[in-house]
Amino acid sequence: MDGSLCRIGVFYDGSYFACAQNHFYADRNLGWLGFHPFHALIDTFAREWEQGFTNYRIVCATWHQGLFSSSQADERQLRNDRNKHLDLIHAGIEPKLIPMSQSQGEKGVDVALAIEALQAALSGTIDLAILVTGDGDFVPLARALMRRGVRVGVVYFHYEMGTAKAFANERLLSAANYSLDVNSLENERRHQGLFRGLFANGYKSAPAEKLPKVVTAA
Repeated sequence: MDGSLCRIGVFYDGSYFACAQNHFYADRNLGWLGFHPFHALIDTFAREWEQGFTNYRIVCATWHQGLFSSSQADERQLRNDRNKHLDLIHAGIEPKLIPMSQSQGEKGVDVALAIEALQAALSGTIDLAILVTGDGDFVPLARALMRRGVRVGVVYFHYEMGTAKAFANERLLSAANYSLDVNSLENERRHQGLFRGLFANGYKSAPAEKLPKVVTAA
């Protein structure tokens, strides 16, 4: 391992992140939460959390979400799914999509994310794992990663506005080495510029038909 480089893996709970994108865009009118500035934010905090390295780099990033079939989705949903997939690819994020169950919704997404993160840890390719989620089901993953010598950061959203709600499970935050509430940056003077820089003023198409607004963390 090259001790001069901090290798970062970013693992997205896709529905969790997408709900935050919809919230900031439609409810807050702040613009679209972009992947490139979000990765720059992760890089900034990785440098604070993991001091002593010369360089910092996101070496892998994966997006985990359920996907409707063409028979389940309308034309607008299909168009916006395609735009989302292109955004992910342009940002260097590998989509890892699970077929959506008509009766049970997203099934297996958490497991797929955990396997991806553990494989990266077991192969020795990352030093820091960033979990973009608030779900308490990822507590065992955080502990397993740390047993492999990989530090864990949880980057999450905390907001409540009408029916839109997101937070992070306290057990997950306690299990991680580091945590970052993205929304808290808006009210911190030294980070307000970082927060504003996360959002583009426009988006190449209207956001997809909204995902369920309530995001809970078990």
